[in-house]
Amino acid sequence: MKKNIRDLQLNEIEEVILKMGEPKFRARQIFAWLCKGVESFDEMQNVPLNLRKKLDKEFFTGSFKPAEVQISAVDGTRKYLFILEDGNAVESVFMKYKYGNTICVSSQAGCRMGCKFCASTLRGLVRNLSPGEIVQQLLAAEKDTGEKINHIVVMGSGEPFDNYENLASFIKIVNHPEGLGLSMRNITVSTCGIIPQIHRFAKDFPQANLAISLHSPTDKGRSAIMPINKKYPLKELIKACRQYTEETSRRITFEYTLVRGVNDDEEHAAMLASLLKGMRCHVNLIPLNKVEETGLETTARKQAEKFLAALEKRKIAATIRRELGDDIDGACGQLRLKTMAKESENRQ
Repeated sequence: MKKNIRDLQLNEIEEVILKMGEPKFRARQIFAWLCKGVESFDEMQNVPLNLRKKLDKEFFTGSFKPAEVQISAVDGTRKYLFILEDGNAVESVFMKYKYGNTICVSSQAGCRMGCKFCASTLRGLVRNLSPGEIVQQLLAAEKDTGEKINHIVVMGSGEPFDNYENLASFIKIVNHPEGLGLSMRNITVSTCGIIPQIHRFAKDFPQANLAISLHSPTDKGRSAIMPINKKYPLKELIKACRQYTEETSRRITFEYTLVRGVNDDEEHAAMLASLLKGMRCHVNLIPLNKVEETGLETTARKQAEKFLAALEKRKIAATIRRELGDDIDGACGQLRLKTMAKESENRQ
């Protein structure tokens, strides 16, 4: 069975090339072409035909084309649905900011973390994405928009730290100077709080950014909406986060989705401030993207501003995230979920 060559890092391609009896420098040429988003080996113009034939016998380039693109009429945000080689679906979001273009990529098809407010987890985990499948989301968005992507957030469908090995390979591929050359400081990984991998990430990628999906300042509240908290409770998670900031000298971001009547009053804000006191951090307040299946409602803007003021009063740096793609299926997993529902209806 052929393998996806985009899953390989440069040093791994070098090993393949040497085994084929070809000079090592050919690997850099191939790696550079892959990072330009070519769809076949035949497009690699400076690679000899004989080598291209050898590669084609063992590998495929696994090019991505979006099955569906939703474009926001408000801010130009693009939501992509990609169909994988095995028929599974994943999604990505392209967003424009003043500081550059950002893509939010998925790391898994589905998710097994069970967060109550998230569409990605409603049908469970199907499988992990390979490094190449994560890279291809970025390359496909660049090809579609004709614009360079400057920042990556691994915050789409799936829990990145539940797919750590492939995540690590992906980061190394996009960071490599012979390839996409994205700065580590422009890469952010979001986790629901798998503590062993937080420690590992600090050692492996001390210059990258870490975001923690927090969403509640109490164990009772967090366990109710995030089952992972039962395994890694707040006291242990916050301890790991403080250790992370000390080891890396990096600021950590806490994602806090505001859910009406669940975690959005001033008492919650006071408890959150107490929990994070003295840590090098920033709180990103996220108005809930409503997912009909969850039954949860987003917090009113006025209440979100009160929550923000309560944090700032207690010297906690925070912002309310700018809502992008509000007129399309902007929440993680929404577009994929609708597609899967349609397929189920068609099979009946």
